[in-house]
Amino acid sequence: QVQLVESGGDSVQAGGSLRLSCTVSGFRVADSTMGWFRQAPGKEREGVSCISRWGATGYYTDSVKGRFTISRDNSKNSLYLQMNNLEPEDTAMYYCARSRSGICYAGSWSSATQYADWGQGTQVTVSS
Repeated sequence: QVQLVESGGDSVQAGGSLRLSCTVSGFRVADSTMGWFRQAPGKEREGVSCISRWGATGYYTDSVKGRFTISRDNSKNSLYLQMNNLEPEDTAMYYCARSRSGICYAGSWSSATQYADWGQGTQVTVSS
């Protein structure tokens, strides 16, 4: 059974840092293209970052470039999102997801329709 469980969300002040984790079961993160998404109240789900299977290079939406880093630990079958210099605009529910594709395609990796399996989300709140 495929399962993704996010953790690490919290309430922090602007400028702070958080590390989100996504522990999966039923498949291997090492063999999967994975993504992080977020959704703020009243807004559409937004692609934050993607990492292709077998690779280490991450793709990021412009608003988080230089502040967020996606990574994975194959030994723990987990995906991570290190978030530094957080801004109030980063406040959202954050989700990890497994892509239907083998790589992070430019122009489409940030579309939620490209992902088949989702976690339940973890809340990040950043106050000014």
